[in-house]
Amino acid sequence: MSGTSPAPLNATPQWSSRLAFIMAAVGSSVGLGNLWRFSAEAGANGGGAFILIYVLCVLLIGIPVLMSEYLVGRAGHANSAVMSVDDLTMRGRLYPGWSSFAWIGMVAAFLIVSFYCVVAAWVMLYIPKFIFGAFDGQSAAQIGEQFTQTVTEDHMKVFVYFSLFAFLTAFLVSRGVNKGIEMSAKILMPLFFLLLAGLCIYSVSLGLGTQVPSSHSDGTTISATRHALGFMFLPDFSAISALTINKALGQAFFSIGIGSAIMITYGSYLPKTVSIPRASIFVGLTDTCVAIIAGLAIFPIVMAHGLDTSAGAGLFFKTLPVAINAAPGGHFIGAAFFFLAFFAAITSSVSLFEPAVSYVAERFAIARGKAALIMGLLMWAIGAICVFYGPALDFLDQLTGTIMLPLSGLLLVIFVGWRLNKTVLHDELHGVSDKLIQRLLFLVRFVAPIAIFLILSLGVLEKYFPLAYHNVTGG
Repeated sequence: MSGTSPAPLNATPQWSSRLAFIMAAVGSSVGLGNLWRFSAEAGANGGGAFILIYVLCVLLIGIPVLMSEYLVGRAGHANSAVMSVDDLTMRGRLYPGWSSFAWIGMVAAFLIVSFYCVVAAWVMLYIPKFIFGAFDGQSAAQIGEQFTQTVTEDHMKVFVYFSLFAFLTAFLVSRGVNKGIEMSAKILMPLFFLLLAGLCIYSVSLGLGTQVPSSHSDGTTISATRHALGFMFLPDFSAISALTINKALGQAFFSIGIGSAIMITYGSYLPKTVSIPRASIFVGLTDTCVAIIAGLAIFPIVMAHGLDTSAGAGLFFKTLPVAINAAPGGHFIGAAFFFLAFFAAITSSVSLFEPAVSYVAERFAIARGKAALIMGLLMWAIGAICVFYGPALDFLDQLTGTIMLPLSGLLLVIFVGWRLNKTVLHDELHGVSDKLIQRLLFLVRFVAPIAIFLILSLGVLEKYFPLAYHNVTGG
């Protein structure tokens, strides 16, 4: 939170094209949260009812907050999130402490990428497991135990994969906006979409050929795909509760990647020719579509084998491998699915690492490669602790997800809605009608703060006061 004058700024890099920015922004948003957390949350919280509320939350809260982050990044004459906000506060003669939300988001993103690399290592370990048939002839319990063993015993194996993934993340960021972040997104995101589409077609086809008991108690059967489609798109409104709303709201907030200073940093590289509202809508809806398509790739195959859709986080590493391994071509499909997860993980880890590197390079006027090396070693050290001491990973996950990200997001929308100079707002939203700007301001000023405050307060209750959380949500 600097009240002093920043170091001289380097020339701000820019995305080479609108497509390049969209690919990088979508790659940032589309991560393991779409493949792992979305399906787990939807499966555990009512399916269609959860998804309906989730989509509404993306439209009414996620996209307006995303616009706010892009706007702050581009309006600030700097390369990094913190110094962009510093610039806006100095020009607007505002209290310099407002940059705290950028600090909180940047530190949160750095802590997240440190343990995210560990989760990515688990993903990488599952690719050779499927290729070489490590799950063949094993029961569901034995397959589930393999994941437990991976997390609690196979520390050196995880450490090797973690180190490789952390190195790749730091290397790509060290190459800069165009040769590193942009290039990796342009290559990996098309591959990701192709793999996701192929796996979705495979899962739906498999489900069409498998009959499962219908939801009626008359002994009739339906295809697993039809059952999955009904589960996802026919909401049971009686299943909606305060818990469902809270989980859907939290998923919408975290899936897009807001509150972590990533989109402020990416916004600082955004040319003036790109419409912030259109870009935000496209990124937000693409992220949502990917999550839903991932559900279509997961639920039919899980239901075809009569497995539990409400398995929570275990759905990805325990339940899903059981279903895939039992399916035709399971070795190939399983390896392809975890390759898909790897592509999603690397584009997200690059975006999580970028805010800290861009800040260090800009604030201390050093080369990006040197900044990436320094921060990469620190990231590797923190992640190594998480590899060998599991509670550290759980602690960082709770600290960042429960407190830091929502707090950063809350301060951001208050800043944009109530403190940011309206001339800046209109300059950055050029071409947008005053009427639409007023509607967006209403969402940013009133709807988003209330929603994010609920995420923050209920998250704290769930973690530290579970009895009170149960009484409030019924969960």
